[in-house]
Formats: sequence, C-alpha cells, structure tokens
Amino acid sequence: MTDSPDIASVPETRLCDMVFPEQANHYGTLFGGAALNLMGKAAFIAASRHARAPVVMASADKVTFHHPVVVGQLVECHAWVSRSGCSSMTVEVSVICETLASGDRSPAMQGRFEMVRVDGQGRPCPIIRR
Repeated sequence: MTDSPDIASVPETRLCDMVFPEQANHYGTLFGGAALNLMGKAAFIAASRHARAPVVMASADKVTFHHPVVVGQLVECHAWVSRSGCSSMTVEVSVICETLASGDRSPAMQGRFEMVRVDGQGRPCPIIRR
C-alpha cells in the first residue's frame, strides 16, 4: 500500500509533448490547429477524470496565443475543471513552452473548453458525484 493520493483527487492534469516539424507551419512554429489538438486532449483528460465517464467537447472559447512555440520546444499543458454543472464542465487549459537546453519557460497559450458528460447514445447526462 502506498501513501499516494487517490487519482480522482488530483485537481489538475498535466500533459507534455515535443513539437516536431510535422506539427509546424511554414514559419517553423507550432501550427494553431496542432496547438488546439493538444489543448483539447488535455481538456478531455481533465473532464474525464472529473466525471469518471464519457465526455465530449461542446465548445472552445477564448483561446489566446501569447507566444509562438518553435520546433524542438516542449509544450506542457495544464488543465483543470473550473466549473462543474449538471452535465457540463468548464475546463481551463494553459500551455507553457520550454526550451530544453536552457530551461527557459514562457506562457504560450490559454483557452477555455466546455465539456459535456454523455450517455451511450451521445446525449448529455448528469455528472454523478462520488
């Protein structure tokens, strides 16, 4: 038996990935669509951990790109549920980019995602509190 906390009690999800050339635009920076993909994945994981049930994305709102992320940098997504309603959740996602050789880190982007718990037919259903 370990003393580590139950995974359901973890308030934040972190997801790291490297930026490779196939994810970049013609400027050598992370393509906006690839950035949204990473953020959406982090939001999905955070919402799934919160609901402990199937979830889908209903909307992406106020996505702001602060700093370009260049090929070869690490991106670290931090996602957390900031609001939980009957069947929907708001998930905030912030992304930090890091240059591995120097350790320099800077805010790259942030956004807000609405996620909804769904049943087997894809219809919204209540989030069951445990």
